Order: sequence, then structure tokens, then C-alpha cells
Amino acid sequence: MARERVAMYLQDKHPIRDGMEYAKYAESRGFEAVWQAESRLVRDAIVPMAAFAAVTDHLKVGSGVINNWTRNAAIIAATFLTLDDLAPDRVILGIGAWWDPLARNVGIERRKPLTAMREVVINVRRLLNMERVSFEGEFVHFNNIELDVVHGRREPRHVPIMIGATGMAMMEMTGEIADGAVLNYCVPPEYNLPALDALARGAKKAGRTIDDIDRPQLVVCSVDYDRAKALDGARELLTQYLAQQPHIAQASGVKPEVVEEIQKILGWPATKEQVREAMRLVPDDLVERITASGTPDEVRARVNEYRTNGCTCPILYPLGDVKLMIDTFAQQ
Repeated sequence: MARERVAMYLQDKHPIRDGMEYAKYAESRGFEAVWQAESRLVRDAIVPMAAFAAVTDHLKVGSGVINNWTRNAAIIAATFLTLDDLAPDRVILGIGAWWDPLARNVGIERRKPLTAMREVVINVRRLLNMERVSFEGEFVHFNNIELDVVHGRREPRHVPIMIGATGMAMMEMTGEIADGAVLNYCVPPEYNLPALDALARGAKKAGRTIDDIDRPQLVVCSVDYDRAKALDGARELLTQYLAQQPHIAQASGVKPEVVEEIQKILGWPATKEQVREAMRLVPDDLVERITASGTPDEVRARVNEYRTNGCTCPILYPLGDVKLMIDTFAQQ
């Protein structure tokens, strides 16, 4: 039987040293990759990625995802060159357009997000190809620069660039300029269908097809032999995300009035007590619709629905018993 691609997603729910152990265990059980989140102001992606890379041998390590606003494009290239020095040919650059109100609250105006992303992706790739680059754009300004490798490998680095796109305009551009799309989580499987159409339109512009575009997808995965416990584990996460990340709430299809009610309860940052209070507003059917939650058999079946709808590699965010989730999807 052919091995199915599967990866793990870590955020800030677990101590980094625990994450290192989970990465080692996932590698031993046949997982393809571990992806580290960078979203809220809680944990950057780069430090954990380096930690995971240092304790594994062949597991790929991806950013899921950094944003294109807070690091200069040249620094992004240098950072991923450094990670590739640590784990050659095992590093994936996942990059996204960030989200408001967080970006706005730290002084970033996310204007012309498509233009900004295009300029960053194109020029980061050129630098990682060891090209000397001059570029005068609206957001990226390079004057005859290259990655200044004196002591080390000067050959082009094989770092796939994957855009974490949610909106369809960004998705179409991803099909045109990126190696793949990191499809979002907290969405139903059928969300993928218009996303694939948009990716295909973009790929066609570049003389490619949808099959040339990798499509890993974040999936919230709460697995427990006690089904009610599994649903509650996912409900806690959804409550916070629906209040704080409006792009996810919109993509999930949740009614705006439900989001507003949750936002009235949650502060920023939300306390555990506020989250617990607002959880009552997130019904079981919503949890079941936009996550993979339940018993091991139920979550495997649900994740297969995302595969059927175009996901090439589920990136599972474990809630609850991490090793049980890894064992549930083990490939060896």
C-alpha cells in the first residue's frame, strides 16, 4: 500500500522542548514534515524550526507561516539559507499576508497585499538561487545584492516557497508564482474546490497545471477515544480563532452574528476564562464541519475528505494527546 503524505503542525500549545520530542516521534512514525506556526504575538517560527531540524534527520521543517511584512525580503532569504545550512534540502518557506487587526495594531498597513507578496516571493527565490539581484519595486528595493556566502555552500538552495493564501485573488497568484499553497484550517473540505480553481487559473498563467502546485493543508485534529472530549478540545481553539482572526471566520462560513457575540466576550489577548465562557456559542455541528475531531476512526475519515477535495498533504494540528494523533496517522 502506498504511503500517504502526512505532516504535523505545532503552534504555542506545547513547550518547545516537548515539540522537539514530538518531531522526533513523528519522524519515527513516517510523517513527512513538521510545520511551526507564527501568527499571534506568542512564538516566532524560526527558533522552533531550528530546534526541530537539529533533532531530526530527514523530517522536513516548514514555517506555517511567517508574514511578508515584518522581515525584509533579504533577511527572509538569509534566514532560510541559514536553516538550509542546518538541514540541507529539508526546509520549506511558508509565507502569508498576515491579518488585521494584529498587523494594524503593530503599525503595519497591509496595502496592496498581492503586489507586496509577489515582490517578496520573486526576490527571495532569486536570492536563494544565488543570483545577484537589483529590483526597484513598490515594496522591495534591492541594489545589486546577493547572499554573501564566504564560508559555506554557494550552490542554489532548494527551499520550496509556499504561500499561505486564504482569499481567492491571493490563491490565484499563488498558482502563478509559488511552489505551492498552504491551504488554511478551520474551513470545511468543500472550501478547497474554489481554491483549486483559483490555483489552476494562476498555474495556467505560468504555463503549469494544478498538478504542479503542492497543496498541503492545515487541519485542526482533536482525537480522543472519548468523542465529547475530542470535540471540546477543538471547540476551545475555534472560539479564540473565530474572534481574533476574521479572515478565518469568513472562510469558515460562520454567521457574522455568532462571531460578534464571541467577540463581545473575548478580550485581547483573551483569558482562559473568557474562552471558556464563549465556547458555549460554538456548537458541535460547527466543530465537526471545520475540524477533524472525534475518535481515531472518525478523524481519519474526516481528514480523507480534505484529501478527496484536493489537499495533497494534511498538516495536522494536534489537540489533546499528541502521540495518539501521530499514531492514528502513522505511516510506519
